[in-house]
Amino acid sequence: MKKIAIIYLSFHCEPYIDDVVKAMETVTYPKEDLEFIIVDNPHPQHGNSTAYLEAHVLPKSEKSLPKVTILEQTENLGFAGGNNVGVQYAIANGFDYVFFLNNDAYPTANTFSALVAAFETDPKIAIAQSLIMLHPERELVNTSGNMIHFCGFGYCRDYRIPVAERSYKAVEDVPYASGAAFMIPTVLCREFGAWDKDFFLYHEDMEWSLRMKSLGYRVVMVRDSVVHHAYEFARSISKFYWMERNRFGVLLMFLKVPTLVLIAPAVIAYEFGTYFFALKGGWVSEKHKLYAYWSDSKNWAMWFEKRRAIQKRRSVSDAALTHDWVGYVKFQEARVENPILRYIANPGMTAYWWLVKLVLFW
Repeated sequence: MKKIAIIYLSFHCEPYIDDVVKAMETVTYPKEDLEFIIVDNPHPQHGNSTAYLEAHVLPKSEKSLPKVTILEQTENLGFAGGNNVGVQYAIANGFDYVFFLNNDAYPTANTFSALVAAFETDPKIAIAQSLIMLHPERELVNTSGNMIHFCGFGYCRDYRIPVAERSYKAVEDVPYASGAAFMIPTVLCREFGAWDKDFFLYHEDMEWSLRMKSLGYRVVMVRDSVVHHAYEFARSISKFYWMERNRFGVLLMFLKVPTLVLIAPAVIAYEFGTYFFALKGGWVSEKHKLYAYWSDSKNWAMWFEKRRAIQKRRSVSDAALTHDWVGYVKFQEARVENPILRYIANPGMTAYWWLVKLVLFW
């Protein structure tokens, strides 16, 4: 059997870890081929969770749970940096795959075996995401693979749709995989790198997916690998600065200059729109922080260095890379639904993107 390192980033995990342990105990994949690697990032208010983990999780190591390893950190490395600590451990200890599990996500019996089976069908699969369902609304989809708006927005596909209303293929290509629950071979981490730590949090899963796609690999969702996620939309929207900063970074890294020129009018128009919503929603200080960031030439230098590395190594065209991007945003949350978005921005941007794709041959 293939050896899998399950990397769990602990960040004040006490509200979730007991349920995560119960879920892990139901997994049918051979325990001797799994290791539950907990990277304990300190929380600014609550500190580390190591004492709790040692008392409540470690005693179950190699009993009801696979082997448990706790990697206590002295500083908060963010989502990307913290998970990379686990990746380094997995590479050093000869694991075949790494699986990333959000601290509020719960595996099911077939989570890992279905993913391994998918990888064995096609060596061009780089990243395989589970079908992520909500918790406790367990019949509703959290994400069946995330969508990409051509202005850099990422959002959940099929969010809050009853799974019974969808008919998924066993393995489906997706625009990008959700970092809440996906697997990647360690050999690809060694060769092409893992999470980009400069993203810190948000859109780092989009970046990694696009990086692998730009090299000609597939990013997929595996229907029979199910994970449940205690997802809260508001928790994400509160990180407005990071989502906005990183979406611009992704566009700059991956798109060729002619594509950037073509989408620039739409990106600028959307910027006016997001500023209005920031004012209305009380996020405008985050917008000002974002503008201050992009006014610093040192920050541009960092992103251009990333861009040079991506463009030098890529093997696919912009047309291929963006073929499943869209011109609409569907949050499907009542608190963010807006008639301007639904009846003006979405139709207008969809038409604009359709025109761009007509001439996008490079």
